[in-house]
Amino acid sequence: MKKNEGPQILVIDDEPDVTDLLKYSLELKGYNVHALNNPIEFVSKVRDLSPNLIILDIMMPELDGMQLCQIIRSDPIIKSTPIIFLSARSEVEDRVKGLEHGADDYLTKPFSTEELLLRVEGLLRRTKLIKAETSDSRIQIAGVIIDEDLHELTVDGNHIPVTATEFRLLKLLMERKGRVQSREHLLASVWKYDSNIETRTVDTHIRRLREKLGPYHHLIETVRGVGYRATRT
Repeated sequence: MKKNEGPQILVIDDEPDVTDLLKYSLELKGYNVHALNNPIEFVSKVRDLSPNLIILDIMMPELDGMQLCQIIRSDPIIKSTPIIFLSARSEVEDRVKGLEHGADDYLTKPFSTEELLLRVEGLLRRTKLIKAETSDSRIQIAGVIIDEDLHELTVDGNHIPVTATEFRLLKLLMERKGRVQSREHLLASVWKYDSNIETRTVDTHIRRLREKLGPYHHLIETVRGVGYRATRT
């Protein structure tokens, strides 16, 4: 069976009947669905999968949906992933509690498959619009975000002061992540080939940037004998 090429949705519910139904219904709509019944397995896989949307049951053994939601929201890589809670608890205070814990939507069991599909579609559409509005000025790799409009670098949400040259250098590497940039190319693009600039100046600035990136210093990778590149993860 050919794998769907639509947005990837991760479903976690300890009831196989529920995950089977959701997987079947969502795949009919063209979504790429990964379903799990074990919340512990979810923790080990969610970051690697990097889904476009997560559907979480609340009442599960070992780790419940509220706890899993908090884990997601505290992870700099996947923290913005939209989440829909499923729960047999239908009281207003339960829905409020779910949204306060970081969910984007809340649906009670038993639920209408048609309603769930509409909510998934709507949430993905809103997320896409938000990304489109910010994509021109913001570049993000893992917990590192560079905002051109604000001329600001943040690492795990913390503002990191950088010079104008450091900002241009990091921006260029992040824009071309995965592609090797020679020292000569970096000099031409960032320093405009100032006659007083030597290639070792690039190395000095890269070293300073790595120090400022802290836990993400490995984001800038040295390609021996050539130059540097920003890694994809």
